[in-house]
Amino acid sequence: MIKAGIIGGSGYTGGELIRILLNHPQADIDFVFSTTRAGKKLTTAHPDLLGTTEMEFTGKVNSDVDVVFLCLGHGNSGRFLEEHQFSSDTKIVDLSNEFRLEGDSVFQGNQYIYGLPELKKSEIEKANFIANPGCFATAIQLALLPLAKAGKLSNDVHVNAVTGSTGAGVSPSATSHFSWRNNNISWYKPFTHQHLGEINESLHSLQKNSGELFFLPNRGNFTRGILATAYTKFDGSIEEAIALYEDFYADALFTQIAEEPINLKQVVNTNQCHIHLHKHNDTLLVTSAIDNLLKGASGQAVQNMNLMFGQEEGAGLNLKAGVF
Repeated sequence: MIKAGIIGGSGYTGGELIRILLNHPQADIDFVFSTTRAGKKLTTAHPDLLGTTEMEFTGKVNSDVDVVFLCLGHGNSGRFLEEHQFSSDTKIVDLSNEFRLEGDSVFQGNQYIYGLPELKKSEIEKANFIANPGCFATAIQLALLPLAKAGKLSNDVHVNAVTGSTGAGVSPSATSHFSWRNNNISWYKPFTHQHLGEINESLHSLQKNSGELFFLPNRGNFTRGILATAYTKFDGSIEEAIALYEDFYADALFTQIAEEPINLKQVVNTNQCHIHLHKHNDTLLVTSAIDNLLKGASGQAVQNMNLMFGQEEGAGLNLKAGVF
């Protein structure tokens, strides 16, 4: 069994990670670290776990666990690792954006591999340190990587994506509380979102001279999920485009090409990414949908853990959407 530790387990991603690992056939949770809830039951932060576990948060870490998941606020992972030492055999999966970019990927002499299995599966399988991708970054990369691999992203790409309120984290803010968010929608960080850096690095690794990416993120009036639409010029037929995607994702366990237009409900509560292609004149529209807390965060982190430890890639991730 894989012995796992979770750092920062009281937030949304920590809660989803606990839920998955409690039901993982090859993993046990050794500890869930929290500075604010030490000594309290996990169910005080995650009442959905009532009847599932009696575990408590702890203020201490076990340095000898097999894997540590860092579910900390952006900018806090490095500080935590400087203050806490783990065994040389302990693998680390960081869910923040601290080590995702190539220029930031080496920390304390350790190389963090960008953890997008559809792009770097063989590297992840050999890795000891993983930088888990961002949620928007996952949805957008999976929508565009096959085009980059085929050298078809020479023109500019326009992306519009909407995310649920859980993407803003568990701490209340002016744009995440119910009275503001309900029956409302708005854009934020137009063309400057922090996930653009990791998206562009991945695309450029497949096509160096790809066009500019214009990304407009939106806040949706729902709790979880991301629906992204990307469009660009494409000189082939829709059949050729579909063939590119089916070939690129032929061995991808959690990325599916849909024949019919997709919607968000079909992926919420799963580790799936669903993609649909539509062609209008010379423009190709690619729609992708993921659950921001699972394929966009905790589910993908467990997928990476499975690959790192030589487990079945989908272990613990056989989750079904609730579409009704």
